[in-house]
Amino acid sequence: MRVKYVLSEVLVGLWRNVTMTIAMIITLAVSLFMLGGSGLLFQKVGDMKDLYYENIEVSIFLKTDVSKPQVDALDAKLSSDPLVKDSTYVNKEEAYKRFQQMYADAPDLVNAVKPDQLPESFRLKLNNPEQYKNIYDQYKDTEGVDEIVDQSKLLDKVFGVLTGIQNFALAIAIVMAIAALLLVANTIQVAAYSKRREVAVMKLVGASNWFIQAPFVLEAVVAGLIGSILGLVALAALKVFASGGSMQALEGLITPVSWGDIFLMFPFMAGVGGLVSAITAWVTLRFYLRV
Repeated sequence: MRVKYVLSEVLVGLWRNVTMTIAMIITLAVSLFMLGGSGLLFQKVGDMKDLYYENIEVSIFLKTDVSKPQVDALDAKLSSDPLVKDSTYVNKEEAYKRFQQMYADAPDLVNAVKPDQLPESFRLKLNNPEQYKNIYDQYKDTEGVDEIVDQSKLLDKVFGVLTGIQNFALAIAIVMAIAALLLVANTIQVAAYSKRREVAVMKLVGASNWFIQAPFVLEAVVAGLIGSILGLVALAALKVFASGGSMQALEGLITPVSWGDIFLMFPFMAGVGGLVSAITAWVTLRFYLRV
């Protein structure tokens, strides 16, 4: 009987202040959508870093007048270097083949370049790509070395932009979460005030604090769960929208977001929405009901 009464009071409470309830749910949905989106972005940026840094190369370009003994000495030094996972020597002919493949869509450029104009090089895979600086310091003054190029310089800029977007989304989620908490507290306060006489009567007849607080707390939890469902729907809609049109061109650049990734975010969003709403409601009741 008590459970039935509590549940009925939850439904009545949600409907009694329907406009504030709708505003609370929408605000929670937006904040949880932003939280889920920033969580997915954080995960995918990490995946992208692992993917790109795993395949990153350091290129050591040699001078045009480099001698065979200098090439052999550098090859031997790279082979014994513990920082280097793998080294590949690229002569002028191989460099020209790679150049032709890279610029196959620009035949005029390919025809204007001769094989002997391209430098020889060593392409390195590092055990730890973040140790590029050590490679640069160690080989920059080696005889025959002209230039050392590290792809991670460009990737660092790309990841810097993505991290900035991630932080921006998280900041918006925090701001929206604060707004949602204020709405939850305000809604619970209004609901408690509208039932102040019933609460006073229940206290007089010996009702427990839990029994008095339960309907209000559950109202907030239900609103949080509904908001998390709407946030999940918004994430799914964003995926459908992003999978077509101009966003589809980014599929080769960023790690794709699967449906599994989105649905795995729902327990996190629901947990945060329900738990935070419940705590906010409980704290509000402690101040305004004095139970």
